[in-house]
Amino acid sequence: MGIPSALPEIVCDTVELEKLTPAWRDLAAACETSYFATPDWVLSWWQAFRGETAGTAMVAVWRGPGGEIDAVVPLLDSRQRLHPRLPGGARCLTVLGSGAAAADHCGFAVAPARADDVRSWFAAVARMHTLWLPNLDHATGAAFVPPGARLVERTACPTMPADPTRIGSSRFRKDLRHYTRRLTAEGVKFRFAAPGAVDEHLFDVLLRLHARRQEVLGRTTMFDTARKPFHLALLRRAAPGRGPCAMVAEGPDGPVGVLYGFLWGDTFSYYQTGWDPSYARLSLGTVLVAETVSAVRAEGATVFDFLRGAEEYKYRFGAVDRHDTTWLAGRGLSRLLLHGRTTAKSRLGKASTA
Repeated sequence: MGIPSALPEIVCDTVELEKLTPAWRDLAAACETSYFATPDWVLSWWQAFRGETAGTAMVAVWRGPGGEIDAVVPLLDSRQRLHPRLPGGARCLTVLGSGAAAADHCGFAVAPARADDVRSWFAAVARMHTLWLPNLDHATGAAFVPPGARLVERTACPTMPADPTRIGSSRFRKDLRHYTRRLTAEGVKFRFAAPGAVDEHLFDVLLRLHARRQEVLGRTTMFDTARKPFHLALLRRAAPGRGPCAMVAEGPDGPVGVLYGFLWGDTFSYYQTGWDPSYARLSLGTVLVAETVSAVRAEGATVFDFLRGAEEYKYRFGAVDRHDTTWLAGRGLSRLLLHGRTTAKSRLGKASTA
C-alpha cells in the first residue's frame, strides 16, 4: 500500500491509455460524466483525429494507494485557432476529445476525494501554459477551471425528461399521434437499433439521408464521410447500455429516416439525423424524435439531451436549457488576443427543425 500523491502521472502512450479503459469507464460512470468524457469517446477521437491535430495526448492520472484510478484528465497539447489575427494558432492545452467531432458536456472523471488535487494541478498548469477548455459540463468540467480563467462562451444545450407522456403540450402530443398514424398508413414503421446493433451499413444510410436533407435545405455540413472512421471506432466500443444507437424509420422501399445518438448512464444524447425530405409534409423529423424518446425510455434513460443549439423545435418538445461553458486560462499571447474572438454557436449541419 502506498501513499496517494497529489500529483498525477502523465500517460501519453496509446497502448497504455487503452489499458486504462475499463477502470476509466467505471470511474466515469461513478462520477456521472457525459458520454463525451468517457474513454469510449476520447480514445476513439484520438484514434481517428490524431493525424489532423499535430498534437500530443497528455492524460493526467491520479491513483489511490492500491493503484486504483481516482481521477483522469485527458488533455491535448496542440495549436488552437484562438483569434482570427493569429493564423498559425496558439500553443495550448485543450480537452482531448473536443473540437473536431463537436463534443458537448466535456469533463473529467474525478472521484470526490481527488477534486482538490485536480483543482490545484490545473491552477499550477495554468501558470505555465495556456488552457483552452471548450464546452465544459458544469459539474464535471467547469468545477475544475483554475482561478483567473476568462469565460469565453456560454452555450445552451436543451434537455427534457425521456418520458413520452411529458412531451410538449397536449395539442403537440395530439399532432404527433396524427402524423404517426399518417406515416403508418403510408407504410412507415419504426425500429430501434440499440448500442451494439448499429453497423456500418446503417451509418452509411444515415450519412446519405443527412446529406440529402442538407442539400434540399441549401446547407453545408461537416457530418460526412470524413467523420466516418471516428464513428466506426465508437461503434466498435459499444456494448449493451452504452454507445451509439439509432431510431430507424423504414419505408416500403427501405429506410427513410435515421436519428442517431448515444446512450450512457441515464441519458440519451441526440447527435445527428437524416431523413427523406419527401416526408416533410408528414413531420417525419418530429415523429422520429418522439419515437426515440419512447425507445430510450424503454432502455432505461430518464434524460433526453438535445445537445448544443437553441433551435425552436426543441422547446416545442418541452426541453429546457442547461448550459456548457468555454474558458481560457493561463499565460501567453493567446490570452491577450481573446478580445473579439467569435465561436460557433451550434453544430454545423445539425438540423434546425425537426
